[in-house]
Formats: sequence, structure tokens, C-alpha cells
Amino acid sequence: MPEPILRILDLFFFVFHTIVILFNVFGWLIPRWRLANLIVLSLTAFSWFILGIWYGWGYCFCTDWHWQVRESLGYSNMSTSYIHFLFLQLTGVDLSVSFVDSATVFIFILSFAISSYLNVRKWTRK
Repeated sequence: MPEPILRILDLFFFVFHTIVILFNVFGWLIPRWRLANLIVLSLTAFSWFILGIWYGWGYCFCTDWHWQVRESLGYSNMSTSYIHFLFLQLTGVDLSVSFVDSATVFIFILSFAISSYLNVRKWTRK
């Protein structure tokens, strides 16, 4: 694939993946986005825990595709955690991968629980 296309894809994955992560964490705050938020959180859980059976716990196809693009661009030494990688890229702070992974799982579970609660509450009130 030509390098300019790879650079566009690299930028696309940074932006798209960051938006998905932020939507997973904060999408439940806006009432009309709550169902979509629960669906995206469920797809994330499916990727991490179901596809993860075959590809490794926490597998994310977006991360996999982004890493392939970055490897084609000649980047190496990418983190095993996309959140760790993103945090390092945005802040320059190199936290431990295990800390970032633990915080990611905690925030994901919390977001999923809140989104589930708010969606179930809405469905049972109708």
C-alpha cells in the first residue's frame, strides 16, 4: 500500500479509535446516545472476551488493524495496550502497562454497568 494512504489510515485510526474509546466511557451521559453506547460497549466486550479467546484477552480488531498500518510505516515497539500507547502519545507519560490495563478494565466495567443500568431503567419505565 502506498505510504500516503498508510499515513491517512494511521491518522484515521488515531481519531476513530479515540472517539470510540471516549464514546465507550462517556456516551451514557447523553440520554439519546445511551442505547448506541450500550451497543458499542457490548461490541467492545465481544471483541475483548469472545474474539479474545482466539486472539488473546483484550483483543481489539481496531488495534490490530492500526498496528498493521503502523508496522507497514516502519514503526516498532508499540505497546501491548492501545490505551497505554494512546496515553503515551498524547501526554508523553509512560505509566506501567499493567496499571493502564487495570484502570482500563475498571473504567470499562463501570461504564458498562452505568450504561446497562440506565438502559434497563428506561426500558422498564415504558
